[in-house]
Amino acid sequence: MGGAQITIPNPPPLPSHLPDNVLNLAVQIERQNLPDNVRESLRAFQRAGCYIAASMIFLRDNVLLQDKLQVSHIKPRLLGHWGTCPGLILVWSHLNVLIRNHDLDMIYVIGPGHGAPAALASLWLEGSLERFYPGAYDRNATGLRNLITRFSVPGGFPSHINAETPGAIHEGGELGYALSVSFGAVMDNPDLIVTCVVGDGEAETGPTATAWHAIKYIDPKESGAVIPILHVNGFKISERTIFGCMDDKEIACLFSGYGYQVRIVEDLKNIDDDLQSSLEWALAEIKKIQKAAREDNKPIVKPRWPMIVLRTPKGWTGPKEVEGQIIEGSFHSHQVPLPKAGSDEKQLQALDEWLSSYRISELLDDEGKPTEAITRVLPKAEKRLGQLKITYDPYIPLKLIDWKQFGVEKGIDESCMKSAGKFLDKLFQENPKTLRLFSPDELESNKLNAILDHTQRDFQWDEFSRAHGGRVIEVLSEHNCQGFMQGYTLTGRTALFPSYESFLGIVHTMMVQYSKFVKIAREVPWRGDLASINYIETSTWARQEHNGFSHQNPSFIGAVLNLKAEAARVYLPPDANCFLSTVHHVMDSKNKTNLIIGSKQPTAVYLSPAEAAEHCRQGASIWHFASSPDPNSSAGESVQDPDVVLVGIGVEVTFEVIKAAELLRSIAPTLKIRVVNVTDLMILIEESKHPHALAKSKFIEMFTADRPVLFNYHGYPTELQGLLFGREKAERMDVEGYQEEGSTTTPFDMMLRNRVSRFDVASWALKRGAERNAEVKKDLEGLLGDVDRRVKEVREFIGNEGKDPDDMYQVPKFE
Repeated sequence: MGGAQITIPNPPPLPSHLPDNVLNLAVQIERQNLPDNVRESLRAFQRAGCYIAASMIFLRDNVLLQDKLQVSHIKPRLLGHWGTCPGLILVWSHLNVLIRNHDLDMIYVIGPGHGAPAALASLWLEGSLERFYPGAYDRNATGLRNLITRFSVPGGFPSHINAETPGAIHEGGELGYALSVSFGAVMDNPDLIVTCVVGDGEAETGPTATAWHAIKYIDPKESGAVIPILHVNGFKISERTIFGCMDDKEIACLFSGYGYQVRIVEDLKNIDDDLQSSLEWALAEIKKIQKAAREDNKPIVKPRWPMIVLRTPKGWTGPKEVEGQIIEGSFHSHQVPLPKAGSDEKQLQALDEWLSSYRISELLDDEGKPTEAITRVLPKAEKRLGQLKITYDPYIPLKLIDWKQFGVEKGIDESCMKSAGKFLDKLFQENPKTLRLFSPDELESNKLNAILDHTQRDFQWDEFSRAHGGRVIEVLSEHNCQGFMQGYTLTGRTALFPSYESFLGIVHTMMVQYSKFVKIAREVPWRGDLASINYIETSTWARQEHNGFSHQNPSFIGAVLNLKAEAARVYLPPDANCFLSTVHHVMDSKNKTNLIIGSKQPTAVYLSPAEAAEHCRQGASIWHFASSPDPNSSAGESVQDPDVVLVGIGVEVTFEVIKAAELLRSIAPTLKIRVVNVTDLMILIEESKHPHALAKSKFIEMFTADRPVLFNYHGYPTELQGLLFGREKAERMDVEGYQEEGSTTTPFDMMLRNRVSRFDVASWALKRGAERNAEVKKDLEGLLGDVDRRVKEVREFIGNEGKDPDDMYQVPKFE
């Protein structure tokens, strides 16, 4: 690959328990020798790429080595990761040839995202940086100097691939999900091929382990293909990798068992011929599988998709040894191989020799442009890895439908999920190739099964669901669901991820990493809009009485709340019509992370479709029908000067607020109550801190300026307390919510255990209302005793009968 000497490491010994005649499963192909001019171009690209990548880590001046290196030429802080770069550049150079030869649409997903120098060097060589950053990183001496000297310093590119990197749809900051993102990208993109490099360190992660099975969800008739390349260089930051300690037979056995054809590339002396032949083989196998499904109409049952295992030394072509310490082929090359180059003469000399070995002056012309030896193998501009339109401006809006046709009559009980399922069923029919649902095995349990009325599940290894164009992928890996959704969304389509509330936290950090990518993308002028990523939480803690404590965890709300205000949206619609309105809204939104929380059980419907639409538009409203009536109003308005304000946020806890209001009208009719429902959690944040926040005047109009307020909240109380901080006299506001209390019990006992029941709300209202209502204060002891008696009766009934009283969930009736 360069001027440095090539060392071929000794392979690990073969275990005696793996007989050659049974377990030699790696694919053998006839290697084709490349034309000399192509091989020359590949090596020129690799040499130039490695020189630029290494220089980016070290140099702040003398970037073309026109003078002998001095300490003053070295950056004061050496940041970056060298070890993976040579392998990434090697693959990039060969993908150029493959794309050019076959006119492919290809995305290169780089799992080792810390190898940004490799990607940026390649993007400069192919002219993609020049296209998207004209004047800054042009293909000339000035542009190259800017690239090298600005890397990993304020104002330059960061040391990880991110949304500023042309062609990138994956950052790789948190290792593990490059492969699932790649498979999500090719779904419903039949002409797209994604080449995904998975480092052998990343391959140790749980998300990657499950993602290898993604081939079982790819229908070759409707979707593209992924070429996985497991890059085995043997080391992580300071330790051997699992895969680096596996021999070829062990690796071939593992991935053959997963369903792949495995081609191992490790002949370093003939690496270019071997790798290019292997990529041609992989492409031919993909075309064969796709032709059988698309043209012959005889799809192959359980097709064995190709993958490549690439073995190269870590830090290949870098320093071999420095001061008796092995660098190339060891973990010492992972980040900065010569960390004291700016202060130690021996390391500075070693750096000079290393960089000089690439002979960069032979690869650039007098103006600093790459020579024809490099550029002649590049694909046409729009097909280059940094310029494919689907990577930066892909958004395809959904064809939306009127959700109100699926609305239900108010005053009845209806499941939010069942109503949403019918709506989504129609939405899938109208958008057969741009909408998918990814879920753990929970669709039926979560009452969303109406989605399957006109589509089905997509699982290609099942004889009943293969090759039928199913829009639903259910796999018991939340990591796969998240990765698929990211890849699908980042290539222009729209996705939905419903799950049990308690287990969405599994993808907390994946969601955060994705949101950071989108945040940066919004700041990059050449990147277009993306559909929002959309989560539905159901099977919530409030109705996990049968599963118990293990299935109770609303913490994903907090994970979304911690995102930047322009991205985060959390919705807790109170009934089926509001839920429908919210789902319709998020499916049309862009560049957001949306979380919707609802109930799969039948619950009261308070608002008509038209009323629900207006309520959701405002994000919150006073519910006059449940509040104390204003005797002077002929329009059904509630009192203007309530004693207390009761707020419900969430399906079940809102029901308890409504039932508390009903109870209080009966036992304390002089207590003046205002009932408010909040469906958009973000309206509560202090004005100016979120685009949805209520103006101060509107907040006071709804929650008053000085009256006691109780928020009966679905999530953890501290979350809501944080949102309310800074609001008018926040000390008057109390929050009750999930208290980490639960067991295998009844639904209403869950409300009692977590202090959000109608009786808890009523007791609070009586105590705080007595502070300004003399009649309530006079009767307070008796009123509280009445509430306590009711609690005791209900607890005794539950204890004796093992169920809630039959009348606990009757829809409230207000005169």
